[in-house]
Amino acid sequence: MTVTETTDTRTDTCATPPHGDRRPDGKDKYTISEVAALTGLTAHTLRWYERIGLMPHIDRSHTGQRRYTNRDLDWLALVGKLRLTGMPVADMVRYAELVRAGDHTYAERFELLRTTREDVLARIAELQGTLAVLDRKISFYADAGRALASERA
Repeated sequence: MTVTETTDTRTDTCATPPHGDRRPDGKDKYTISEVAALTGLTAHTLRWYERIGLMPHIDRSHTGQRRYTNRDLDWLALVGKLRLTGMPVADMVRYAELVRAGDHTYAERFELLRTTREDVLARIAELQGTLAVLDRKISFYADAGRALASERA
Protein backbone atom coordinates (compact mmCIF):
# COMPACT_ATOMS: atom_id res chain seq x y z
CA MET A 1 0.00 0.00 0.00
CA THR A 2 1.31 3.45 -0.84
CA VAL A 3 0.87 6.61 1.18
CA THR A 4 -1.69 8.04 -1.22
CA GLU A 5 -3.82 4.91 -1.20
CA THR A 6 -5.23 6.04 2.14
CA THR A 7 -6.53 9.27 0.63
CA ASP A 8 -9.61 9.82 -1.48
CA THR A 9 -9.57 9.34 -5.24
CA ARG A 10 -9.64 13.02 -6.18
CA THR A 11 -6.45 14.05 -7.94
CA ASP A 12 -4.44 16.93 -6.57
CA THR A 13 -3.42 18.62 -9.81
CA CYS A 14 -0.67 20.57 -8.06
CA ALA A 15 0.99 17.34 -7.04
CA THR A 16 0.54 15.39 -10.23
CA PRO A 17 3.54 15.16 -12.57
CA PRO A 18 3.13 15.29 -16.33
CA HIS A 19 1.52 12.08 -17.58
CA GLY A 20 3.42 11.83 -20.87
CA ASP A 21 5.72 8.97 -19.85
CA ARG A 22 3.34 7.26 -17.46
CA ARG A 23 1.69 3.92 -17.98
CA PRO A 24 -2.05 3.36 -17.64
CA ASP A 25 -3.27 2.49 -14.15
CA GLY A 26 -3.13 -1.24 -13.61
CA LYS A 27 -0.03 -1.54 -15.80
CA ASP A 28 1.91 1.03 -13.82
CA LYS A 29 4.74 -0.96 -12.27
CA TYR A 30 7.95 1.05 -12.45
CA THR A 31 11.42 0.00 -11.34
CA ILE A 32 13.49 2.28 -9.15
CA SER A 33 15.63 3.25 -12.15
CA GLU A 34 12.53 4.16 -14.17
CA VAL A 35 11.23 6.29 -11.31
CA ALA A 36 14.62 7.94 -11.00
CA ALA A 37 14.51 8.80 -14.71
CA LEU A 38 10.91 10.08 -14.51
CA THR A 39 11.41 12.18 -11.38
CA GLY A 40 15.03 13.28 -11.51
CA LEU A 41 15.58 11.79 -8.06
CA THR A 42 18.39 9.34 -7.50
CA ALA A 43 17.79 5.72 -6.56
CA HIS A 44 19.65 6.53 -3.33
CA THR A 45 17.12 9.30 -2.53
CA LEU A 46 14.18 7.03 -3.30
CA ARG A 47 15.55 4.35 -0.98
CA TRP A 48 16.20 7.00 1.69
CA TYR A 49 12.60 8.27 1.39
CA GLU A 50 11.47 4.72 2.03
CA ARG A 51 13.84 4.28 4.99
CA ILE A 52 12.74 7.48 6.77
CA GLY A 53 9.03 6.76 6.35
CA LEU A 54 8.27 9.23 3.58
CA MET A 55 7.37 6.33 1.27
CA PRO A 56 7.29 3.24 3.47
CA HIS A 57 4.87 1.07 1.52
CA ILE A 58 6.49 0.51 -1.85
CA ASP A 59 5.36 -2.75 -3.39
CA ARG A 60 7.93 -5.40 -4.22
CA SER A 61 8.11 -7.91 -7.05
CA HIS A 62 8.39 -11.62 -6.35
CA THR A 63 12.18 -11.15 -6.51
CA GLY A 64 12.11 -8.30 -3.98
CA GLN A 65 12.63 -5.43 -6.41
CA ARG A 66 10.75 -2.23 -5.70
CA ARG A 67 7.73 -1.59 -7.92
CA TYR A 68 6.34 1.94 -7.97
CA THR A 69 2.89 2.95 -9.23
CA ASN A 70 1.39 6.12 -10.69
CA ARG A 71 0.11 6.95 -7.21
CA ASP A 72 3.69 6.74 -5.95
CA LEU A 73 4.73 9.14 -8.73
CA ASP A 74 1.93 11.50 -7.66
CA TRP A 75 3.17 11.32 -4.07
CA LEU A 76 6.76 11.99 -5.16
CA ALA A 77 5.57 15.03 -7.11
CA LEU A 78 3.89 16.37 -3.96
CA VAL A 79 7.02 15.66 -1.91
CA GLY A 80 9.00 17.59 -4.52
CA LYS A 81 6.67 20.57 -4.12
CA LEU A 82 6.97 20.36 -0.34
CA ARG A 83 10.77 20.30 -0.67
CA LEU A 84 10.59 23.46 -2.78
CA THR A 85 8.66 25.19 0.00
CA GLY A 86 11.58 24.57 2.33
CA MET A 87 9.51 22.28 4.54
CA PRO A 88 11.82 20.33 6.84
CA VAL A 89 12.09 16.61 6.09
CA ALA A 90 10.75 15.83 9.56
CA ASP A 91 7.58 17.77 8.73
CA MET A 92 7.24 15.95 5.41
CA VAL A 93 7.53 12.63 7.23
CA ARG A 94 4.96 13.84 9.77
CA TYR A 95 2.63 14.82 6.93
CA ALA A 96 3.05 11.35 5.39
CA GLU A 97 2.25 9.75 8.75
CA LEU A 98 -0.88 11.90 9.04
CA VAL A 99 -2.00 10.92 5.53
CA ARG A 100 -1.56 7.24 6.38
CA ALA A 101 -3.42 7.70 9.66
CA GLY A 102 -6.61 8.67 7.82
CA ASP A 103 -9.25 11.33 7.51
CA HIS A 104 -9.36 12.18 11.21
CA THR A 105 -5.99 13.94 10.75
CA TYR A 106 -7.31 16.57 8.32
CA ALA A 107 -7.04 19.36 10.92
CA GLU A 108 -3.39 18.54 11.65
CA ARG A 109 -2.57 18.33 7.94
CA PHE A 110 -4.37 21.61 7.34
CA GLU A 111 -2.35 23.33 10.06
CA LEU A 112 0.96 21.90 8.83
CA LEU A 113 0.28 23.07 5.27
CA ARG A 114 -1.09 26.45 6.40
CA THR A 115 2.08 27.09 8.43
CA THR A 116 4.21 26.08 5.46
CA ARG A 117 2.22 28.44 3.24
CA GLU A 118 2.90 31.31 5.64
CA ASP A 119 6.61 30.49 5.53
CA VAL A 120 6.54 30.46 1.71
CA LEU A 121 4.76 33.83 1.61
CA ALA A 122 7.38 35.30 3.96
CA ARG A 123 10.17 33.96 1.74
CA ILE A 124 8.46 35.38 -1.36
CA ALA A 125 8.25 38.80 0.31
CA GLU A 126 11.92 38.57 1.24
CA LEU A 127 12.83 37.62 -2.33
CA GLN A 128 10.72 40.49 -3.70
CA GLY A 129 12.69 42.89 -1.51
CA THR A 130 15.92 41.35 -2.76
CA LEU A 131 14.71 41.66 -6.35
CA ALA A 132 13.91 45.35 -5.79
CA VAL A 133 17.50 45.94 -4.57
CA LEU A 134 18.88 44.14 -7.63
CA ASP A 135 16.62 46.15 -9.95
CA ARG A 136 17.86 49.43 -8.39
CA LYS A 137 21.48 48.34 -8.79
CA ILE A 138 20.93 47.22 -12.38
CA SER A 139 19.23 50.53 -13.17
CA PHE A 140 22.10 52.46 -11.54
CA TYR A 141 24.73 50.61 -13.57
CA ALA A 142 22.71 50.92 -16.78
CA ASP A 143 22.38 54.69 -16.25
CA ALA A 144 26.05 55.00 -15.26
CA GLY A 145 27.09 53.01 -18.32
CA ARG A 146 25.04 55.26 -20.61
CA ALA A 147 26.44 58.42 -18.95
CA LEU A 148 29.98 57.10 -19.31
CA ALA A 149 29.39 56.21 -22.94
CA SER A 150 27.99 59.68 -23.71
CA GLU A 151 30.96 61.37 -22.00
CA ARG A 152 33.34 59.41 -24.22
CA ALA A 153 31.40 60.24 -27.36
